[in-house]
Amino acid sequence: MTPGDLLTRFLLQLPSPALVRPSRPGLHPAAVLMPLIERADGLHLLLTERSRHLRHHAGEISFPGGRQDPEDESLYRTALRETEEEIGVPASQIRLLGHLPRLPTVSQFEVLPVVGLLDPHYRLGLNEDEVSAAFEVPLHHLLDPARYISMTLQRQGRRDTLYWIPWQHRYIWGATASMIRQLAAQIAI
Repeated sequence: MTPGDLLTRFLLQLPSPALVRPSRPGLHPAAVLMPLIERADGLHLLLTERSRHLRHHAGEISFPGGRQDPEDESLYRTALRETEEEIGVPASQIRLLGHLPRLPTVSQFEVLPVVGLLDPHYRLGLNEDEVSAAFEVPLHHLLDPARYISMTLQRQGRRDTLYWIPWQHRYIWGATASMIRQLAAQIAI
């Protein structure tokens, strides 16, 4: 899939003032960047592995991102700021395409997944306090529903389905896997 194919299929929403604060009371606003990179074999998605010493979500696979700061004029700005802080990629190397629907998490955040194209010649500068590694996964691997492992469980009086996506020696799961599934659904043929 090329960036043009992605744009044709995705028809992402444009930024709006409504993205400044969460739509559900009690949840903290946050944003992540879903960075796509064009390679010779198609698009790849850049993911990070969180540092193992962190108090929350240690060692998990995630996207660069985090809580909205008061200075962030939008959740798009949050995603860009956090990306530079965590992996050293400045906003000038990212072309924002739009976003997916907000995702409420069990950790009391409402996360806006922001999709962007990353300059293929980007250079990482990992903040090792937050990120221990970054790696690319071919998008075609992540779009294949046969690669997903699912499990349904009862939580807080409702049934939730959790997803895992194996990639090499890692498992992508939780909110990150849910966002990837949202992207897959958005661009499905």
